[in-house]
Order: sequence, then structure tokens, then C-alpha cells
Amino acid sequence: MHTGKGSITELTLEDECLYARIACPDGLVPVPGQYLLASDASDSPLPVPIFYTDSAPGGFIATPAESWKPGDELYLRGPLGRGFSVPPSARKIALIAFDDAPTRLRGLIRPALAQNMSVVLVSSSMGDGLPDDVEVQPLAVMEDVLQWADYAALDVSRENLTGLRAKLLERDRIAAVKDAQVLIRTPMPCGGVAECGVCAVVTKSTWKLACKDGPVFDLREILV
Repeated sequence: MHTGKGSITELTLEDECLYARIACPDGLVPVPGQYLLASDASDSPLPVPIFYTDSAPGGFIATPAESWKPGDELYLRGPLGRGFSVPPSARKIALIAFDDAPTRLRGLIRPALAQNMSVVLVSSSMGDGLPDDVEVQPLAVMEDVLQWADYAALDVSRENLTGLRAKLLERDRIAAVKDAQVLIRTPMPCGGVAECGVCAVVTKSTWKLACKDGPVFDLREILV
């Protein structure tokens, strides 16, 4: 883990989502699924988690806080938590944004395509600006895509985790997937320092903290 300064060099709007190009030292760039805690010079009392969405020279692309603007200096700590781990043997990748835009999953796309993997994005978002090789499907076909994939990466808020569990367990749709991981979005104000329990997630074995045990979990671990 590192601490250091970064800066916002550019803001862009794509598919109704705001993205920030963040300049920072290489050691602060997270892998997809990991996060940094970031704060600016405003009066905001708590840092916010930011996630990698794509690469950029001298830094990376992330989703910013609403108040941030180009030129803002950021105080960064990380990378933190557990990220996605795509099996090298995977050939068919499903990226499933269950209840939000697929911003935190987009960082998996280019590495997968570079390894000649087939990528299907399942989302209510149209996915503007994606590479032409990415197939985009609606959430209505999520179960079919899971049957097709040999690796799946999902993104869901902790509040909607029960709904995702119910949908996947209804007809045991996850059984055919060899590997699946899920990023659980929840407040992570302490970044694993205080173990405050705000980000606690129920798993098959025990309660775990998204800030350090996640935010990416093996999907079967949370299907309780």
C-alpha cells in the first residue's frame, strides 16, 4: 500500500457516466476491482473509494466524486482490497452490472480482448465507447450468459445482494460457471485501518469486511 498525491487532468461524460483521468505514481494504480481512498482539499470529512475503469498514460481512469473538477489535487491511499482475478484459461468472459453502470467492470475488457477472450457485457446501460468486439446484452438474459461463460465478474450493491442471491439460486444458474467473482459496493470509510464494521458482508463461513477481504469475493462464498 502507498500514499501519495494525484491530480485530475480531465473529466469526460460517456454513456451518462462521468469519468476522471487521474495522474498519479505507478504504485498507486489499482487493478480492476481494487480501490483507492481519495480526498481533495475540500471540507469533505471522509475520503471516497475510487475504482479503476481503464488505463491512461501516467495514471488511470476512474469515476470521480461529483464535486471534483480538472486541476484538483487528490490525496490517495492504496491500492486497497482484493481485485478481480481472471483465470488465464478462461476463453468466454461475462461482465454483469446487476444494478448500476458497468464502470467498475470496464477495466477487465481490454486485457481480456488482448488474450483473445470473448467478452459479453450484461447491463442496463448501452455501453457507449466500448470496443467493437464486446457484445452487450440486457439484464433479462443474465442467466443465459452465465450458462455460456467460463468466468463471470459481477458488480452489485450490498443492498441488492439479496436480490442477486435469489435470482442465481432460484434454478441454480451459477452451477455451470467454473469461476465467478462479485464486487460488492458498500461504504468503506476506513479502508481497512479501523475495522469499523461498516462494510461487513455475510458469507458462508463468517462475516467479512469488504474493505480488506473484498470488495471482490468469490461468488459462491456469498450465496448463503
